[in-house]
Amino acid sequence: MSPRKKGIVDTGRLNGAEKAAIVLLSLGEEHVALWEQMDDEEVKEISQAMSSLGTVSAQVVEDLLFEFVSGLSTAGAIMGSFEQTQRLLSAFMPPEKVETLMEEIRGPAGRTMWDKLGNVNEAVLANYLKNEYPQTVAVVLSKIKGDHAARVLSALPEDFALECVQRMLRMEPVQREILDKIEQTLRTEFMSNLARTSKRDSHEMMADIFNSFDRQTESRFIAALEERNRESAERIRALMFVFEDLGKLDPGGVQTLLRTVEKDKLALALKGASDALREMFFSNMSERAAKIMRDDMESMGPVRLRDVDQAQMSMVQVAKDLAAKGEIMLAGQGGDDELVY
Repeated sequence: MSPRKKGIVDTGRLNGAEKAAIVLLSLGEEHVALWEQMDDEEVKEISQAMSSLGTVSAQVVEDLLFEFVSGLSTAGAIMGSFEQTQRLLSAFMPPEKVETLMEEIRGPAGRTMWDKLGNVNEAVLANYLKNEYPQTVAVVLSKIKGDHAARVLSALPEDFALECVQRMLRMEPVQREILDKIEQTLRTEFMSNLARTSKRDSHEMMADIFNSFDRQTESRFIAALEERNRESAERIRALMFVFEDLGKLDPGGVQTLLRTVEKDKLALALKGASDALREMFFSNMSERAAKIMRDDMESMGPVRLRDVDQAQMSMVQVAKDLAAKGEIMLAGQGGDDELVY
């Protein structure tokens, strides 16, 4: 979708869809019969243009529709917005169709469905396609750009991706009705859901912020929030990934983390760890390495809590970075099967 225009004052810069959108906006709901003469693609193109107009000056309206200027408001200006577009479409379209269309307009940019898919993150698209038939995935990947298709394939389970590649190699021209059905499915099941969930959950955002607090600040904020909104506090706590959650790593994950984290940071972090978590790390070291680590921790003597917090936060960040690369798997507090990346 093109960026919202601010104060359109020159008709020479408007394309056909934008001109039609201004005319239809000025005519309002009393002339919805005009919309009924268009096909779905025309309605979609004009709706998308309409929702991005912003303020249109009186001069532009007059130049485009001078015979109707007298019927405009005293200000002579009109405003194109998502809300106004949705209200006009609702006058002649079924509510579910209007909702689908508006969600698609709000979704990834692109005139066609395949353009839009090209702007969807490969991990998000792969997560959806992994539940589809390999033949359907083959059709979708054949319709998007090669570099994007390559990234999507890399994000799919290996055996499934290979099956999709084989289908693509054997694929014959796809019948128009089959392609139309796939497009419709993507539009109603994928793009609509993507538009609904594109906004980041506010509790996830706050959990990330709380993860970055030192221990005392985190406790203070959580306690204060519990007094005002216990449900939100509990949800944030469930979404947070903290140092003690490293105890849920499998042995391979622990050993990968041990190879990556700085030894002085590890010793400092373990000084403030629970006995169970400390022993879990020691049990994944060689007997000699564990003895050296214990001796290093003993020789430190008393350490500041702030330094321990920083070391533990550093280890958590290293673990998250490794998980993002797919080298380890982190189980979040939300459940044993939940993955945190």
